[in-house]
Amino acid sequence: MGKRKLEINVLEAAKERIKYTFDNFERIYVSFSAGKDSTVMLHLVMEEAIKRKRNVGVLLVDLEAQYQHTIEHALNCFKLYKKYIIPFWVSLPLNLRNAVSVYEPFWKCWDTEKKKLWVRQPPKTAITDTKYFNFFKEGMEFEDFVPKFGEWFSRKKKTACLVGIRTDESLNRYRAIESGFTTQISKHLHNVYPIYDWKVDDIWIYHNKTKKPHNKIYDLMYSAGCPLVDQRICQPYGDDQKKGLWLFHILEPKTWEKLILRVNGVNTGALYIKEQGNINGNNYITKPEQHTWKSFSEHLINSMPVVTKKQYKEKISIFINKWVDRCYIPDIPDEVYYNLENLGKVPSYRRICKAVLKNDFQLKTLGFSQPKSKTYGDYLNIKYNGTYANDKGH
Repeated sequence: MGKRKLEINVLEAAKERIKYTFDNFERIYVSFSAGKDSTVMLHLVMEEAIKRKRNVGVLLVDLEAQYQHTIEHALNCFKLYKKYIIPFWVSLPLNLRNAVSVYEPFWKCWDTEKKKLWVRQPPKTAITDTKYFNFFKEGMEFEDFVPKFGEWFSRKKKTACLVGIRTDESLNRYRAIESGFTTQISKHLHNVYPIYDWKVDDIWIYHNKTKKPHNKIYDLMYSAGCPLVDQRICQPYGDDQKKGLWLFHILEPKTWEKLILRVNGVNTGALYIKEQGNINGNNYITKPEQHTWKSFSEHLINSMPVVTKKQYKEKISIFINKWVDRCYIPDIPDEVYYNLENLGKVPSYRRICKAVLKNDFQLKTLGFSQPKSKTYGDYLNIKYNGTYANDKGH
């Protein structure tokens, strides 16, 4: 389906979507990260809430290892709208990806066993009690927590979660919203994307014209020469987020010092994240003369710690067998043309080596997707079958 242009600008369109949300949902909350997009959305939503004298929930999942500027901006927004929000500043131990170490592929924010290493202390008003939510389990995934919070907040009433994502940021985000600006997540919960068709320029035009509070860390990122498309504020150790690690020691040296101590591999990751070649598996890679790409891939995997090695061996075995079953008998090639490898059209052991050197724990570069949570399974049931897994009889 192609794009359909409206006769109004994106700002007016967003306001209309927000009005629709207030008209059609009993309960409303904003998923707020204190980033540039969710900040614009929060301001727009609160503008409508204040007009209607209606309170809305604001969920901020505090991932501990974040810019101090981000925390200060979030606190400022909570204070600005305190008369009209039901605040949920969540500082609970969640399991997150650490893409800068094969020895610690995941880390837990607000881990009570590592309290002395915390990057910072949570605000006094934050939710830190692991028993506050009846669904919470220590170490649960962020992707599981967010929709479960929505169900909890809904009280079994029709509920809208307003999410500030834009389709032009990535193909995955475009696909998430391709059917419209709302999606049903569970029996009671819908996601609403009021600024889904905004460009990054629209975001900054809004901030400039309204002069409403924005996260000043973006100003520092811009001054440091960071392109707009690479400006991220979420937890710094993830597969995509690690690309911005180098900025921390420039923008917030005191935060950077604590980031290094918090998880394994941070300093090395920041030093070499932009390097080409074998250090991060970027672009062209090389192998030792005595190795084939197959033997080199085996050498790399066997050098890993036990848990990480098991993950790679299992998934790579699936990858190879899939291609052997299709047409590559008795084994996949050692290497093929670079352009075919990069497009993922054909398999090769060089392609496997590149994935391993990238520390691609989920092996997305080999075509695997991130493991789906039960909540995501429920969403797929709704999307394709019209059923909800928790309904009686399902």
